[in-house]
Amino acid sequence: MRRLAASCALFCAFAAPSGAQALAPAELKAKLSREMRIVGARGSAYVLDLQSGQPLFQWRADTARPPASVEKLYTTSTALLRLGPNATFDTEALADIPVTPDGTLDGDVWLRGSGDPTLTTTRLDILGREIAGLGVTSIHGDVIGDGTVFDALRGSFRTGGAADGDMTGALGGLTVNRGYDGSRYAASPALVAAKRFFRSLRRARIRVLGRAAAGPADAGASQLAVTTSVPLGQLVALTNTPSDNFYAETLLKTLGARVGTAGTTSAGAAVVRDQLASFGVHPRVADGSGLARANRTTPRQVVRLLDRMDGQSVAGAFKASLAVPGRSGTLRRRMRGTAAAGRCEAKTGTLNAVSALAGYCPSQDGHTIAFAFLMSNVNVFSAHGVQDRGTAAIAGLTAG
Repeated sequence: MRRLAASCALFCAFAAPSGAQALAPAELKAKLSREMRIVGARGSAYVLDLQSGQPLFQWRADTARPPASVEKLYTTSTALLRLGPNATFDTEALADIPVTPDGTLDGDVWLRGSGDPTLTTTRLDILGREIAGLGVTSIHGDVIGDGTVFDALRGSFRTGGAADGDMTGALGGLTVNRGYDGSRYAASPALVAAKRFFRSLRRARIRVLGRAAAGPADAGASQLAVTTSVPLGQLVALTNTPSDNFYAETLLKTLGARVGTAGTTSAGAAVVRDQLASFGVHPRVADGSGLARANRTTPRQVVRLLDRMDGQSVAGAFKASLAVPGRSGTLRRRMRGTAAAGRCEAKTGTLNAVSALAGYCPSQDGHTIAFAFLMSNVNVFSAHGVQDRGTAAIAGLTAG
Protein backbone atom coordinates (compact mmCIF):
# COMPACT_ATOMS: atom_id res chain seq x y z
CA MET A 1 0.00 0.00 0.00
CA ARG A 2 2.88 2.35 0.82
CA ARG A 3 4.43 1.60 -2.59
CA LEU A 4 1.04 2.24 -4.23
CA ALA A 5 0.64 5.55 -2.39
CA ALA A 6 4.14 6.61 -3.38
CA SER A 7 3.46 5.69 -6.99
CA CYS A 8 0.20 7.68 -6.94
CA ALA A 9 1.97 10.68 -5.45
CA LEU A 10 4.65 10.50 -8.11
CA PHE A 11 2.04 10.21 -10.88
CA CYS A 12 0.04 13.13 -9.51
CA ALA A 13 3.16 15.27 -9.34
CA PHE A 14 3.84 14.69 -13.04
CA ALA A 15 0.15 14.92 -14.02
CA ALA A 16 -0.56 18.15 -12.10
CA PRO A 17 -1.54 20.97 -14.48
CA SER A 18 1.28 23.31 -15.36
CA GLY A 19 0.96 26.58 -13.45
CA ALA A 20 -1.43 25.09 -10.87
CA GLN A 21 1.03 25.67 -8.01
CA ALA A 22 0.33 28.84 -6.03
CA LEU A 23 3.04 31.45 -6.39
CA ALA A 24 3.96 34.37 -4.15
CA PRO A 25 4.62 37.70 -5.93
CA ALA A 26 8.41 37.22 -5.78
CA GLU A 27 8.08 33.72 -7.22
CA LEU A 28 5.83 35.02 -10.00
CA LYS A 29 8.36 37.70 -10.88
CA ALA A 30 11.14 35.11 -11.02
CA LYS A 31 9.03 32.78 -13.17
CA LEU A 32 8.07 35.54 -15.63
CA SER A 33 11.68 36.73 -15.81
CA ARG A 34 12.79 33.24 -16.80
CA GLU A 35 10.12 33.06 -19.48
CA MET A 36 10.82 36.51 -20.93
CA ARG A 37 14.55 35.76 -21.17
CA ILE A 38 13.59 33.26 -23.88
CA VAL A 39 12.50 36.12 -26.16
CA GLY A 40 14.81 38.75 -24.66
CA ALA A 41 14.72 42.11 -26.43
CA ARG A 42 12.09 40.81 -28.83
CA GLY A 43 9.46 40.77 -26.10
CA SER A 44 7.76 43.16 -23.70
CA ALA A 45 5.44 42.53 -20.77
CA TYR A 46 3.59 44.28 -17.97
CA VAL A 47 1.52 42.78 -15.14
CA LEU A 48 -0.56 44.84 -12.70
CA ASP A 49 -2.59 43.97 -9.60
CA LEU A 50 -5.74 46.04 -10.12
CA GLN A 51 -6.76 45.90 -6.46
CA SER A 52 -3.51 47.21 -5.01
CA GLY A 53 -2.41 49.17 -8.06
CA GLN A 54 1.02 47.59 -7.69
CA PRO A 55 3.00 46.41 -10.73
CA LEU A 56 3.91 42.75 -10.33
CA PHE A 57 6.24 42.48 -13.30
CA GLN A 58 7.63 44.56 -16.12
CA TRP A 59 9.95 43.73 -18.99
CA ARG A 60 10.60 46.47 -21.54
CA ALA A 61 7.09 47.61 -20.65
CA ASP A 62 7.37 50.88 -22.57
CA THR A 63 8.69 49.43 -25.82
CA ALA A 64 6.13 50.00 -28.58
CA ARG A 65 5.40 47.09 -30.90
CA PRO A 66 2.70 46.06 -33.38
CA PRO A 67 -0.08 44.62 -31.20
CA ALA A 68 -1.65 42.53 -33.99
CA SER A 69 -5.23 41.69 -32.97
CA VAL A 70 -4.76 42.98 -29.43
CA GLU A 71 -5.55 46.25 -31.27
CA LYS A 72 -9.18 45.09 -31.20
CA LEU A 73 -9.24 45.87 -27.48
CA TYR A 74 -8.88 49.55 -28.35
CA THR A 75 -11.60 49.42 -31.01
CA THR A 76 -14.17 47.45 -29.07
CA SER A 77 -13.69 49.26 -25.77
CA THR A 78 -14.22 52.58 -27.54
CA ALA A 79 -17.34 51.25 -29.29
CA LEU A 80 -18.83 50.09 -25.99
CA LEU A 81 -18.04 53.38 -24.26
CA ARG A 82 -19.12 55.72 -27.04
CA LEU A 83 -22.15 53.82 -28.40
CA GLY A 84 -23.26 51.69 -25.45
CA PRO A 85 -23.69 47.90 -25.27
CA ASN A 86 -27.35 48.12 -26.35
CA ALA A 87 -26.69 50.06 -29.56
CA THR A 88 -27.92 48.37 -32.74
CA PHE A 89 -27.50 48.78 -36.48
CA ASP A 90 -30.62 49.13 -38.62
CA THR A 91 -30.98 48.18 -42.26
CA GLU A 92 -34.05 49.93 -43.64
CA ALA A 93 -36.28 49.38 -46.64
CA LEU A 94 -37.42 52.83 -47.82
CA ALA A 95 -39.78 54.30 -50.40
CA ASP A 96 -40.63 57.88 -51.33
CA ILE A 97 -44.24 57.27 -52.41
CA PRO A 98 -47.12 55.51 -50.65
CA VAL A 99 -48.41 52.06 -51.55
CA THR A 100 -51.68 52.21 -53.52
CA PRO A 101 -54.79 50.33 -52.34
CA ASP A 102 -54.19 47.61 -54.93
CA GLY A 103 -50.69 46.93 -53.51
CA THR A 104 -48.65 48.80 -56.11
CA LEU A 105 -45.57 50.80 -55.17
CA ASP A 106 -45.05 52.94 -58.25
CA GLY A 107 -41.45 53.92 -57.61
CA ASP A 108 -38.08 52.78 -56.29
CA VAL A 109 -37.34 50.90 -53.08
CA TRP A 110 -34.06 51.56 -51.27
CA LEU A 111 -32.23 49.26 -48.92
CA ARG A 112 -30.19 51.57 -46.70
CA GLY A 113 -27.47 50.22 -44.43
CA SER A 114 -25.97 51.68 -41.27
CA GLY A 115 -22.90 49.48 -41.00
CA ASP A 116 -24.34 46.16 -39.79
CA PRO A 117 -21.63 43.54 -40.49
CA THR A 118 -23.95 40.67 -39.52
CA LEU A 119 -26.61 41.19 -42.22
CA THR A 120 -27.50 37.96 -44.04
CA THR A 121 -29.68 36.77 -46.89
CA THR A 122 -31.98 35.12 -44.35
CA ARG A 123 -32.69 38.46 -42.71
CA LEU A 124 -33.36 40.03 -46.12
CA ASP A 125 -35.88 37.27 -46.80
CA ILE A 126 -37.65 38.15 -43.55
CA LEU A 127 -37.58 41.83 -44.52
CA GLY A 128 -39.13 40.98 -47.88
CA ARG A 129 -41.93 39.06 -46.20
CA GLU A 130 -42.58 42.00 -43.88
CA ILE A 131 -43.01 44.26 -46.90
CA ALA A 132 -45.39 41.74 -48.45
CA GLY A 133 -47.27 41.78 -45.15
CA LEU A 134 -47.86 45.51 -45.65
CA GLY A 135 -49.91 44.63 -48.72
CA VAL A 136 -47.26 45.36 -51.34
CA THR A 137 -47.72 43.10 -54.38
CA SER A 138 -45.67 44.91 -57.03
CA ILE A 139 -42.85 47.43 -57.23
CA HIS A 140 -42.69 49.43 -60.46
CA GLY A 141 -39.23 50.86 -59.90
CA ASP A 142 -35.72 49.72 -59.02
CA VAL A 143 -34.32 48.10 -55.89
CA ILE A 144 -31.37 50.27 -54.85
CA GLY A 145 -28.72 49.50 -52.24
CA ASP A 146 -27.47 52.48 -50.23
CA GLY A 147 -24.21 51.96 -48.36
CA THR A 148 -23.13 55.58 -48.41
CA VAL A 149 -22.84 55.83 -44.62
CA PHE A 150 -19.26 54.55 -45.25
CA ASP A 151 -16.69 55.54 -47.83
CA ALA A 152 -16.01 53.44 -50.93
CA LEU A 153 -12.81 51.78 -49.67
CA ARG A 154 -13.38 48.04 -49.28
CA GLY A 155 -10.11 46.99 -47.69
CA SER A 156 -7.96 47.80 -44.71
CA PHE A 157 -5.40 50.45 -43.87
CA ARG A 158 -2.50 48.14 -44.71
CA THR A 159 -3.73 47.70 -48.30
CA GLY A 160 -4.57 51.36 -48.82
CA GLY A 161 -8.25 50.49 -48.95
CA ALA A 162 -7.85 47.75 -51.57
CA ALA A 163 -9.18 44.25 -50.97
CA ASP A 164 -7.52 42.47 -48.05
CA GLY A 165 -7.83 38.68 -47.96
CA ASP A 166 -7.13 38.50 -44.23
CA MET A 167 -10.21 40.63 -43.52
CA THR A 168 -12.57 38.03 -45.07
CA GLY A 169 -15.07 40.66 -46.13
CA ALA A 170 -15.62 43.79 -48.21
CA LEU A 171 -16.16 46.86 -46.05
CA GLY A 172 -19.29 48.86 -46.75
CA GLY A 173 -22.17 50.62 -45.09
CA LEU A 174 -24.46 47.97 -46.60
CA THR A 175 -23.00 44.46 -46.76
CA VAL A 176 -24.82 41.12 -46.93
CA ASN A 177 -22.93 37.93 -46.15
CA ARG A 178 -19.79 40.04 -45.62
CA GLY A 179 -20.06 41.41 -49.17
CA TYR A 180 -19.49 38.03 -50.80
CA ASP A 181 -21.19 37.76 -54.19
CA GLY A 182 -20.85 34.00 -54.58
CA SER A 183 -17.37 33.97 -56.06
CA ARG A 184 -15.46 36.87 -54.47
CA TYR A 185 -15.75 39.84 -52.16
CA ALA A 186 -17.49 42.46 -54.28
CA ALA A 187 -16.24 45.89 -55.28
CA SER A 188 -19.79 47.15 -54.61
CA PRO A 189 -21.28 45.39 -51.58
CA ALA A 190 -24.33 47.67 -51.83
CA LEU A 191 -25.06 46.40 -55.33
CA VAL A 192 -24.69 42.80 -54.15
CA ALA A 193 -27.12 43.57 -51.32
CA ALA A 194 -29.61 45.14 -53.75
CA LYS A 195 -29.49 42.04 -55.96
CA ARG A 196 -30.05 39.75 -53.01
CA PHE A 197 -32.91 41.91 -51.71
CA PHE A 198 -34.41 41.93 -55.21
CA ARG A 199 -34.55 38.13 -55.02
CA SER A 200 -35.92 38.25 -51.47
CA LEU A 201 -38.80 40.43 -52.63
CA ARG A 202 -39.58 38.03 -55.44
CA ARG A 203 -39.47 35.09 -53.03
CA ALA A 204 -42.04 37.02 -50.99
CA ARG A 205 -44.21 37.02 -54.17
CA ILE A 206 -43.73 40.70 -54.84
CA ARG A 207 -43.40 41.52 -58.52
CA VAL A 208 -40.46 43.84 -59.25
CA LEU A 209 -40.40 45.53 -62.66
CA GLY A 210 -37.12 47.43 -62.31
CA ARG A 211 -33.55 46.33 -61.75
CA ALA A 212 -31.07 46.14 -58.90
CA ALA A 213 -28.75 49.14 -58.52
CA ALA A 214 -26.65 51.02 -55.98
CA GLY A 215 -26.91 54.65 -54.90
CA PRO A 216 -28.04 57.02 -52.14
CA ALA A 217 -31.66 57.02 -51.01
CA ASP A 218 -33.83 60.05 -51.72
CA ALA A 219 -33.89 62.50 -48.85
CA GLY A 220 -37.66 62.27 -48.57
CA ALA A 221 -37.86 58.47 -48.49
CA SER A 222 -39.60 56.94 -45.48
CA GLN A 223 -39.29 53.57 -43.80
CA LEU A 224 -41.32 50.61 -44.97
CA ALA A 225 -39.65 47.96 -42.82
CA VAL A 226 -36.44 47.43 -40.89
CA THR A 227 -34.14 44.62 -39.79
CA THR A 228 -31.99 45.22 -36.73
CA SER A 229 -28.65 43.75 -35.70
CA VAL A 230 -27.82 42.09 -32.43
CA PRO A 231 -26.89 44.55 -29.64
CA LEU A 232 -23.39 45.95 -29.71
CA GLY A 233 -22.37 44.02 -26.60
CA GLN A 234 -23.00 40.79 -28.49
CA LEU A 235 -21.34 42.13 -31.63
CA VAL A 236 -18.22 42.99 -29.63
CA ALA A 237 -18.10 39.38 -28.42
CA LEU A 238 -18.45 38.19 -32.02
CA THR A 239 -15.48 40.43 -32.80
CA ASN A 240 -13.09 39.65 -29.95
CA THR A 241 -13.64 35.98 -29.12
CA PRO A 242 -12.84 34.64 -32.63
CA SER A 243 -10.81 37.78 -33.54
CA ASP A 244 -12.93 38.82 -36.52
CA ASN A 245 -11.08 41.41 -38.61
CA PHE A 246 -14.08 42.33 -40.76
CA TYR A 247 -16.27 43.10 -37.76
CA ALA A 248 -13.50 45.16 -36.13
CA GLU A 249 -12.90 47.29 -39.22
CA THR A 250 -16.64 47.81 -39.65
CA LEU A 251 -16.94 48.94 -36.03
CA LEU A 252 -14.12 51.43 -36.59
CA LYS A 253 -15.88 53.01 -39.57
CA THR A 254 -19.12 53.05 -37.57
CA LEU A 255 -17.39 55.05 -34.86
CA GLY A 256 -16.27 57.48 -37.53
CA ALA A 257 -19.80 57.76 -38.91
CA ARG A 258 -21.70 58.04 -35.60
CA VAL A 259 -19.22 59.83 -33.36
CA GLY A 260 -16.58 61.28 -35.67
CA THR A 261 -16.59 63.21 -38.90
CA ALA A 262 -17.23 60.48 -41.52
CA GLY A 263 -17.62 56.75 -42.07
CA THR A 264 -13.94 56.22 -42.78
CA THR A 265 -11.08 54.31 -41.19
CA SER A 266 -9.18 57.50 -40.41
CA ALA A 267 -12.20 59.18 -38.79
CA GLY A 268 -12.87 56.09 -36.68
CA ALA A 269 -9.23 55.87 -35.64
CA ALA A 270 -9.43 59.50 -34.49
CA VAL A 271 -12.39 58.62 -32.24
CA VAL A 272 -10.44 55.71 -30.75
CA ARG A 273 -7.39 57.88 -30.11
CA ASP A 274 -9.56 60.50 -28.43
CA GLN A 275 -11.20 57.93 -26.15
CA LEU A 276 -7.88 56.35 -25.22
CA ALA A 277 -6.35 59.75 -24.53
CA SER A 278 -9.03 60.31 -21.87
CA PHE A 279 -7.52 57.26 -20.12
CA GLY A 280 -3.98 58.56 -20.50
CA VAL A 281 -3.24 55.98 -23.22
CA HIS A 282 -1.55 57.23 -26.40
CA PRO A 283 -0.84 54.42 -28.88
CA ARG A 284 -0.45 54.76 -32.63
CA VAL A 285 -3.83 53.70 -34.07
CA ALA A 286 -3.99 53.00 -37.80
CA ASP A 287 -6.87 50.54 -38.07
CA GLY A 288 -9.48 48.66 -36.08
CA SER A 289 -8.35 45.07 -36.43
CA GLY A 290 -4.60 45.11 -35.92
CA LEU A 291 -3.78 43.90 -39.43
CA ALA A 292 -1.62 46.97 -40.02
CA ARG A 293 1.93 46.86 -38.71
CA ALA A 294 1.72 50.64 -38.51
CA ASN A 295 -0.19 50.20 -35.22
CA ARG A 296 2.12 50.59 -32.24
CA THR A 297 1.49 50.24 -28.54
CA THR A 298 3.23 49.16 -25.34
CA PRO A 299 2.30 46.59 -22.70
CA ARG A 300 1.92 49.39 -20.15
CA GLN A 301 -0.59 51.16 -22.42
CA VAL A 302 -2.62 47.99 -22.96
CA VAL A 303 -2.74 47.25 -19.25
CA ARG A 304 -3.70 50.87 -18.56
CA LEU A 305 -6.71 50.37 -20.81
CA LEU A 306 -7.61 47.10 -19.09
CA ASP A 307 -7.32 48.81 -15.72
CA ARG A 308 -9.59 51.70 -16.72
CA MET A 309 -12.14 49.42 -18.41
CA ASP A 310 -12.39 47.34 -15.24
CA GLY A 311 -14.16 50.22 -13.53
CA GLN A 312 -16.57 51.14 -16.34
CA SER A 313 -20.27 50.30 -16.50
CA VAL A 314 -19.54 48.28 -19.65
CA ALA A 315 -16.84 46.19 -17.94
CA GLY A 316 -19.03 43.08 -17.94
CA ALA A 317 -19.68 43.21 -21.68
CA PHE A 318 -16.02 43.97 -22.38
CA LYS A 319 -14.66 41.07 -20.32
CA ALA A 320 -17.31 38.67 -21.61
CA SER A 321 -16.14 39.39 -25.17
CA LEU A 322 -12.68 37.95 -24.52
CA ALA A 323 -11.58 34.39 -25.24
CA VAL A 324 -11.16 31.97 -22.33
CA PRO A 325 -8.12 29.67 -22.25
CA GLY A 326 -9.01 26.07 -22.92
CA ARG A 327 -12.62 27.01 -23.59
CA SER A 328 -13.41 29.49 -26.35
CA GLY A 329 -12.35 31.43 -29.40
CA THR A 330 -8.71 31.80 -30.29
CA LEU A 331 -7.67 30.38 -26.90
CA ARG A 332 -9.79 27.24 -26.91
CA ARG A 333 -6.77 25.00 -27.54
CA ARG A 334 -4.26 26.90 -25.44
CA MET A 335 -3.43 26.56 -21.73
CA ARG A 336 -5.57 23.46 -21.25
CA GLY A 337 -4.93 21.82 -17.91
CA THR A 338 -3.35 24.95 -16.39
CA ALA A 339 -4.48 27.37 -13.70
CA ALA A 340 -5.51 29.76 -16.48
CA ALA A 341 -7.97 27.36 -18.15
CA GLY A 342 -11.56 28.44 -17.70
CA ARG A 343 -10.53 31.33 -15.44
CA CYS A 344 -8.65 33.98 -17.41
CA GLU A 345 -10.06 36.20 -20.18
CA ALA A 346 -7.75 37.45 -22.90
CA LYS A 347 -7.27 38.69 -26.45
CA THR A 348 -4.75 37.10 -28.75
CA GLY A 349 -2.81 38.78 -31.55
CA THR A 350 -0.93 37.13 -34.40
CA LEU A 351 0.84 38.33 -37.53
CA ASN A 352 3.89 36.92 -39.26
CA ALA A 353 6.64 37.06 -36.62
CA VAL A 354 4.35 39.00 -34.24
CA SER A 355 2.51 37.52 -31.27
CA ALA A 356 0.61 39.15 -28.41
CA LEU A 357 -1.67 38.23 -25.54
CA ALA A 358 -3.42 40.55 -23.09
CA GLY A 359 -6.25 40.27 -20.62
CA TYR A 360 -7.32 39.50 -17.07
CA CYS A 361 -6.65 36.66 -14.66
CA PRO A 362 -8.02 36.20 -11.14
CA SER A 363 -5.33 35.43 -8.58
CA GLN A 364 -5.76 32.50 -6.22
CA ASP A 365 -7.00 34.86 -3.52
CA GLY A 366 -9.43 36.88 -5.62
CA HIS A 367 -7.43 39.82 -6.94
CA THR A 368 -7.87 40.81 -10.59
CA ILE A 369 -4.57 40.83 -12.43
CA ALA A 370 -4.24 42.60 -15.79
CA PHE A 371 -1.40 41.60 -18.09
CA ALA A 372 -0.01 42.17 -21.57
CA PHE A 373 2.67 40.30 -23.52
CA LEU A 374 3.79 41.86 -26.83
CA MET A 375 6.41 40.16 -28.99
CA SER A 376 7.86 40.96 -32.41
CA ASN A 377 10.46 39.35 -34.69
CA VAL A 378 9.71 36.06 -32.98
CA ASN A 379 8.75 32.51 -33.79
CA VAL A 380 5.02 32.63 -33.09
CA PHE A 381 4.89 29.05 -31.77
CA SER A 382 7.68 29.74 -29.26
CA ALA A 383 6.04 33.04 -28.30
CA HIS A 384 2.79 31.21 -27.52
CA GLY A 385 4.69 28.96 -25.14
CA VAL A 386 6.13 31.91 -23.24
CA GLN A 387 2.75 33.65 -23.10
CA ASP A 388 0.87 30.53 -22.02
CA ARG A 389 3.29 29.59 -19.27
CA GLY A 390 3.38 33.20 -18.09
CA THR A 391 -0.42 33.50 -18.03
CA ALA A 392 -0.75 30.21 -16.14
CA ALA A 393 1.74 31.52 -13.59
CA ILE A 394 -0.24 34.74 -13.19
CA ALA A 395 -3.40 32.68 -12.60
CA GLY A 396 -1.53 30.76 -9.90
CA LEU A 397 -0.55 33.93 -8.01
CA THR A 398 -1.39 34.37 -4.35
CA ALA A 399 -1.38 38.17 -4.28
CA GLY A 400 -1.54 38.44 -0.51
